[in-house]
Amino acid sequence: MTAPVFVVEEVPAGPEFVLEGPEGRHAVSVKRLAPGEDVVLTDGRGRWAEGVVKAAEGKDRLVVMDLHGIQEEPEPAVRITVVQALPKGDRGEVAVETMTETGVDAIVPWQASRCITQWRGERGAKSLAKWRATARESGKQSRRVRFPEVGEALSTKQVAALLAGADLAMVLHEDREAASEPLATAALPESGSVVLVVGPEGGVSPEELAAFAEAGARPYRLGRSVLRTSTAGTAATAVLLARLGRWS
Repeated sequence: MTAPVFVVEEVPAGPEFVLEGPEGRHAVSVKRLAPGEDVVLTDGRGRWAEGVVKAAEGKDRLVVMDLHGIQEEPEPAVRITVVQALPKGDRGEVAVETMTETGVDAIVPWQASRCITQWRGERGAKSLAKWRATARESGKQSRRVRFPEVGEALSTKQVAALLAGADLAMVLHEDREAASEPLATAALPESGSVVLVVGPEGGVSPEELAAFAEAGARPYRLGRSVLRTSTAGTAATAVLLARLGRWS
């Protein structure tokens, strides 16, 4: 089994470090790590170090030794950003969780015109905080050392601007006539950014499609079945990452 991952503000250069607070409590009281077990400490931004548990003290202090220097995971050659329309209920956290586990690089919440859920004021701030916490916890669970960024919620106009700056701009669409090209055969760049839009349960409106088309985005389809908005982004991310060789 791979070593569990814990998040620190800055990766220690070693040779010994004390993991405290919520992360220390999780290591000692939840994971119940014992001396001799391997751990990974990361800042979630690509820097990490391997170590070995020296001691577990009390309920929230884990002493880590044998830290052999800081390593860094390079930025991917092609960065995948999914613009996710806001799903109902807790389906948004499900989408963030599974996209993070799959390997997405960035997630952008989108207040589409057909979204039932509305992020306004304090509710919007709490929802965004949940998405970001989910990305962090899912990054740890999936043993990532570079967690996906979760940006501020964008309007359709702002999403169009994001698409205009991408090396490849894509919109998932369920209609085979509107989206004749499958995602599995789309020409992908060798470097740069791919931005993929996932619409709400009611679909992307004609006005939004027109705005995205003007920004340079083309519609693509996943397959014969129609996926929910909370699973479509994960399936699409898997297709793209496999084709880019990041699942090899």
